[in-house]
Amino acid sequence: MIANAIGAAMLLAAPVQVVTLEQALENARAHQPQLRQARAVTDAAEARAREAKASLLPQLSASAAYQRTTANFTARPGSVPGTPGTSRSSTFDNFNYFNDSLTLSQLLYDFGQSTGRYDAAQAQAQAQADSERAARLLTELSVRSAFFDTRANKSLVQVAREALTNQEAHLAQIEGFVQVGTRPDIDLAQARSDTANAQVQLISAENTYDISRATLNQAMGIEGPLDYEVADQALLPVYGEGQPTGPLLDEAIKARPEIASLMQQVRAQQLTVRSIEGAYGPTLAASAGATQGGISVDHLSWNLSAGLTLTWQLYQGGFTQAQVHEAEANVAQIAAQLDLVRQQLRVEVEQARLSVRAALATLGAAKDALVNARERLRLAEARYETGIGSIIELGDAQVALTTAAVQAVQADQRLSTARAQLLKALGRS
Repeated sequence: MIANAIGAAMLLAAPVQVVTLEQALENARAHQPQLRQARAVTDAAEARAREAKASLLPQLSASAAYQRTTANFTARPGSVPGTPGTSRSSTFDNFNYFNDSLTLSQLLYDFGQSTGRYDAAQAQAQAQADSERAARLLTELSVRSAFFDTRANKSLVQVAREALTNQEAHLAQIEGFVQVGTRPDIDLAQARSDTANAQVQLISAENTYDISRATLNQAMGIEGPLDYEVADQALLPVYGEGQPTGPLLDEAIKARPEIASLMQQVRAQQLTVRSIEGAYGPTLAASAGATQGGISVDHLSWNLSAGLTLTWQLYQGGFTQAQVHEAEANVAQIAAQLDLVRQQLRVEVEQARLSVRAALATLGAAKDALVNARERLRLAEARYETGIGSIIELGDAQVALTTAAVQAVQADQRLSTARAQLLKALGRS
């Protein structure tokens, strides 16, 4: 029993883990599946670029073969009649045959087809790397939004708890007044109802806080318990948040990875066009080889060879021309998408800047309202104690204080979220 009591006391005394915004962001960067997926796609794009480069380098291949074969002569059309062995009968006599070869080849020139494919693949890999950075910015916005939503819900739990504490104090006070007959029974019934409602509000706030922590876990990409608290952090002012849209938009266009990704995609398609157009010309390659063969491993005959190969696809039914038109259409499509993203970015920057401005103004007004609501409740409590005020006046003052506290929490949450959106709009991590 003593051991159980000590264990319970230690459990109650154990410090609760507090998760900061920085820790939440680091967890997301390390564990978020969407970021891991984007990293894998980038790795695959970089591998495709190395694949495209391989055709520009020398190609060396080796082969070795062994056969157990019969040696029956088979006449072919055009063979000289009466050649020795042409009339021999077939037998099942069989022999060993060994053969191996080594071949070296090198592409010399193909009018930019291979180099164009390599350059285009490199541009695509860079575009995917920029897309990965865009996914990171989006994940960080999701984490910040979830964190500040969770922090706001934590504050709302405190607001609900304070409201319940006030209602319980009012209830105890009113019970005393009713017992001595200075207040009617209806005041006690009203106080009990208000206390019960405050308990319901606290339960709802605690449940919402738990749900928001689960959402934060998902944003961080982790699977774990909800036995932690979020730190009471707000997002500091974003540098330049008071500037007009123009300078902010210029910064966003230079920094946003979506813009950089689309520009690389346009470049990749333009390089692809030039690569395909190279198919109108010939391809020149060089090769060298060595072979040896025979019926015995220790007595093989060898041969050497070297040569040049010129290949020219003179007519393919318009295939190359169609490929060029397709690639040019892809350039036009991505260029249009780039213009669309630029237009959307202007709206995003404008909205984020205005949201920060509105949230700052709202927060100031909400804080003033909270100060006035606290004073109103203090006066209502004093009036009720002296018998001047009514239970309705007291209840209204308590509701006004709770509402003002909730509005202050929400205004603070909106400001931090708006700043997080501005960071993302500007391409800042």
